Amino acid sequence: MNAIELIDSFSEFKEIKNIDRVTMMRIVEDVFRSTLKRKYGSDENVDVIINPDKGDLEIWLNREIVPDEDFEDEGTQIKYSEALKIEPDFEIGEEVSQEVKVEDFGRRNILSLRQNLASKVLELEKDSIYQKYKERVGDIVNGEVYQIWKREILILDDDGNELILPKSEQIPSDYFRKGDTTRAVVSKVDLRNNNPVIILSRTAPEFLARLFEQEVPEVFDGLITIKKIVRNPGERAKVAVESYDDRIDPVGACVGMNGSRIHGIVRELRNENIDVIPWTTNMQLLIQRSLNPAKISNMEINEEESRVEVFLKPDEVSKAIGKGGHNIKLASKLTGLEIDVYREGAEDIDDVDLDEFTDEIDDWIIDELKAIGCDSAKSVLEIGKDDLVKRTDLEVETVDEILKILSSEFEK
Repeated sequence: MNAIELIDSFSEFKEIKNIDRVTMMRIVEDVFRSTLKRKYGSDENVDVIINPDKGDLEIWLNREIVPDEDFEDEGTQIKYSEALKIEPDFEIGEEVSQEVKVEDFGRRNILSLRQNLASKVLELEKDSIYQKYKERVGDIVNGEVYQIWKREILILDDDGNELILPKSEQIPSDYFRKGDTTRAVVSKVDLRNNNPVIILSRTAPEFLARLFEQEVPEVFDGLITIKKIVRNPGERAKVAVESYDDRIDPVGACVGMNGSRIHGIVRELRNENIDVIPWTTNMQLLIQRSLNPAKISNMEINEEESRVEVFLKPDEVSKAIGKGGHNIKLASKLTGLEIDVYREGAEDIDDVDLDEFTDEIDDWIIDELKAIGCDSAKSVLEIGKDDLVKRTDLEVETVDEILKILSSEFEK
């Protein structure tokens, strides 16, 4: 087996791993030099000539001609009698260059060469994948679902590289089958046992940001900037946007005519409701916009405690809180303030303050209800059993008992 045959024996492996011929030849040179060091003790007197275009490699061993009786080192010296067989005119002290054939290494060294080549190519490929995806953290990638496990999904990219989508990074309503194509953002890249591990995410705010870049040209071009994104994956998201061009309506551009632009994003996120909000540095205005569609009557901001008390009409409270409490929770994350909702006119004779029920309901339960913006009997009853269970730490049986007590008050 000569050098060309040895290199060609890796041609299929090289094409699969997408390694160019020049890089392959450099790896081959390194491997051959390592073998020569083991065989001759040094590679300083060895010339390795590579022609990447043709894919061939020549190895020349340069040795000094010495008298037969003074011969000591096979790697740097050649016997005078052996030199004469190569060229009759050679004299003692001259240098002889001999081409070294792969077959001269012996079967064991050739097998070692092949193993080292495979190892070097594999190491290079791992490093290439690691560097490639390290630079793509925060970018969207497309891939095909290859294997589905309980805690994660294995996805293959266009080059056959393995990507991991953990269950925790999937939208709750995501459902995949083998062969499906999906999109996700590169969340992080780790090295485990010297193997690159690429973690994807479909729940990260960056995924939603990249989707907007793909669907909204003004965002991609930088005319519209996404200032902040908060998400409850699969349920609701709020996206604050700002335009640097007064002629461009940032919300209208992101939504598109008849929702044409945002529809594709919503579909990709499994019908996640997306509120696009105009960004402002005016905190009161930002709070108002973040709690849409509820209309705020008044508010009091406590900057020291990072809290805001919001007062709304009774029929606006449920809008501010939203289904499952998602609206008020996301508004709090978007503004960076803890939002306390209060009902205006709770003293209405048709309603009863929760504090009036302290003889029937424990104080800690009343505090739990007030924490989600309920300060009267009707405000609790309007929310309903399912949302109360979701938004509080109360047991189902406790919620049933509370609703029974409050309802009986109005039956009287």
